[in-house]
Amino acid sequence: MKQLLLTIAVTFLFIACNKNETFSTVDEMVVEAGKDLKIITVEELKTKIDSFEMFNLIDVRESTEHNFGYIPGSVNISRGTLEFKIASDEFWESTGFYLPEVKEEFVLYCKKGSRSILAAKALIKLGYKNVKIIDGGFKKWELSYPLLQEKNLELQSHGAAEEVGGC
Repeated sequence: MKQLLLTIAVTFLFIACNKNETFSTVDEMVVEAGKDLKIITVEELKTKIDSFEMFNLIDVRESTEHNFGYIPGSVNISRGTLEFKIASDEFWESTGFYLPEVKEEFVLYCKKGSRSILAAKALIKLGYKNVKIIDGGFKKWELSYPLLQEKNLELQSHGAAEEVGGC
């Protein structure tokens, strides 16, 4: 009898702890994912860059967006490929950087912030310990430091950059 009660109690505990969240909108999902994330301002990021701090700056926008303007020193890993490329030796060798360790600092950004929130949650689930997002994303950086951005003009496609992901 004790074993049956213990089995039932463990089963209820498992069911209660196994959150199977659903959301009516992507905005709700982003808000939930953004809870408890570490946020860095563009001013704090500029200070880190100016003081030559070591950290990994990841642009999670699509390459077409990245090529039209990005924060100097950032590596472009689109949100859709992040989980596959973040721990890939081949990817990091192709960028000219070393494969980062999970304990290193990662600062992520997208256009306005929503994709970087989801990307940060994915990295945390993969065991990365020190993940931050830029408040306001690249748009905030661009408005605050319009002369401090780089472009890959030779990689730009014909026409304007396509906005992706609604953020």
